[in-house]
Amino acid sequence: MFSFKQFFKKEQSLTMHKFLIVCLGNIGPDYENTRHNVGFNILDKLAEKNSSIWETKKLASYSFFKKKGRHFVMIKPSTFMNRSGKAVRHWALKEKIPLENILILTDELHLPFGTIRVKSKGGPAGHNGLKDIEAELNTSNYARLRFGIGQEVKAFDQVKFVLDTWTNEEAEKLSERLKICGEAIESFGLQGLQNTMNTFNGK
Repeated sequence: MFSFKQFFKKEQSLTMHKFLIVCLGNIGPDYENTRHNVGFNILDKLAEKNSSIWETKKLASYSFFKKKGRHFVMIKPSTFMNRSGKAVRHWALKEKIPLENILILTDELHLPFGTIRVKSKGGPAGHNGLKDIEAELNTSNYARLRFGIGQEVKAFDQVKFVLDTWTNEEAEKLSERLKICGEAIESFGLQGLQNTMNTFNGK
């Protein structure tokens, strides 16, 4: 059975300062700036901050930046949401990034808008992108940053809601929330997962 820990054991000292940051979403103009694609927005904001350029590569748009000796590889999978795991596995192996240095960014319908929740592991909670990642990596023990997109109304069409664009009120607040997510991502690489959870959860 495939194991990331076994695969990287010999080269662990060379890979511990390298991180894979993956945002989940769907490609194409029909999905731009939709709630389900908020991970794309987060990485676009972080790339802009670090003057990083996006390139089209295998299974993803690819960019990277370096900060304080850490190397952050960012990908936006071009596989569509339901096959996100294929891109995650490919780039983790290609860049020789261990499982504990992978961070997945995704939307979370069950959190209020703009709320950040960083976790070390967990189930997919009905999220098809996370289901596929778990299947491809053969584990659910990977870090994820969830961005709340929820609303107080209980009865609504969830599929339509997540594929809709932001309201004017949400759009006004979004830039600041994306900035904080970028700070959390950098903290993941610089300060570690536990410190990042302590600092940013609920922020």
